[in-house]
Amino acid sequence: MVAVPAGTFVMGRDDGPHDERPPHRVTLAAYSIDRYPVTNEDYADFLNVAGTRNAENERLYDHDDPDARIHRVGNRWVADKGRERHPVVEVTWAGARDFCAWKGKRLPTEAEWEKAARATDGRRYPWGDRLPDPTRARFDARFNDTAPVNAFAAGASPYGVQDMAGNAWEWVSSAYRPYPYDAADGREHPAAGPVRSTRGGGHDSPAGEITATQRGRMLSRNPASGHHNIGFRCAK
Repeated sequence: MVAVPAGTFVMGRDDGPHDERPPHRVTLAAYSIDRYPVTNEDYADFLNVAGTRNAENERLYDHDDPDARIHRVGNRWVADKGRERHPVVEVTWAGARDFCAWKGKRLPTEAEWEKAARATDGRRYPWGDRLPDPTRARFDARFNDTAPVNAFAAGASPYGVQDMAGNAWEWVSSAYRPYPYDAADGREHPAAGPVRSTRGGGHDSPAGEITATQRGRMLSRNPASGHHNIGFRCAK
């Protein structure tokens, strides 16, 4: 994991989509966040312990979707060959929440995710303001054409967090509500149900949609289902 220091940063921007406005100052305590997104290999280990539904009968993984990249082989869940280190997709929001808890962690809040991606200088992308290119992120790719999570070292955030732009959108703990962000207004309630924000853009997103402030407003993201382009990482 990567340590992110306590402090204040500006969340959102005033020259982007409406749901990213207004830019506002948010103060966070120190926390840690996974350097890389959770991979198919990682999530297969979890499925072998937890199964595809939890004790509340919430679906954790859309294993029967043709876009899933983890399948049953004999009596075990196994990541597809060649996709082991790609970001896991088809994970429901509850599945992401439960995986992080299994690891002794939690999903990052929307504010934590954004600070980890852009630090305190208001940059547009994790690497700065330079436009995306194939050395920094996977974007504008074919449907389901993800890349390994460690393939874009040049795209690291100021804190050294990798793969925060493109490849797979990422579930966060926060419900999708208007700004300004307020952790005390109910958006961080842990029960599954409300539509959640997703961050970072996916492999099939255009360059303009993989900024550090994107919230997934145009994305299909029913939290009870998995999706071909949504993964996650954990925080603590």
